[in-house]
Amino acid sequence: MADVPYRVLTLDGGGAKGFYTLGVLREVEALVGMRLHEKFDLIFGTSTGAIIAAMLALGHSVDEIHALYKKHVVTVMACKKPADKTAALKALATEVFKDQTFEDVKTGIGIVATKWINDRPMVFKASKDQAHGRQGTFKPGFGCTIADAAGAGRLKAIAFRCLDNPLGAALLDRTGALLHFAGHLRADSWNGKIGVQFMIDDAAPVGAL
Repeated sequence: MADVPYRVLTLDGGGAKGFYTLGVLREVEALVGMRLHEKFDLIFGTSTGAIIAAMLALGHSVDEIHALYKKHVVTVMACKKPADKTAALKALATEVFKDQTFEDVKTGIGIVATKWINDRPMVFKASKDQAHGRQGTFKPGFGCTIADAAGAGRLKAIAFRCLDNPLGAALLDRTGALLHFAGHLRADSWNGKIGVQFMIDDAAPVGAL
């Protein structure tokens, strides 16, 4: 029996450059004559590519995604301050994905983020078949919503019970300063919703490392 091809679609980032990606995907969709989640076994994306990948995997057509970009992306990219852009992206992700999770996708998906602590990738996946070991404890998307994984919101950074130790004093003494942080990610469940928290274990001033 002939080998069955495993089709993978990978989408780069680049903010408003997602319009170029969508232009190519429109041609691919017309060529194959079906929505892309029906053709590709796995769709990977990062940054704006992660948003497109997630919508494709949820079953949206390229034209539907393009209409969303025309409506929102120009406004988001017009934000000058990083905090304003983050807030706009979070609002957009909430509107688009609502509470949808990785269990709602219709094909394999990988949303690529970066662990800035060690500059290594962190991939949110939907299927335990994609897991590297530990399949028994695998949770689709680490239990996060698609909106969180697509990078639309910022992480909550928490230094738990640190006010009475040197870490707490150092953080308070350097309010507003640039710092390097070491810590770990964990799922945060609150009011029935799951997000991602960054738990601070240690900190050092920029330039000290």
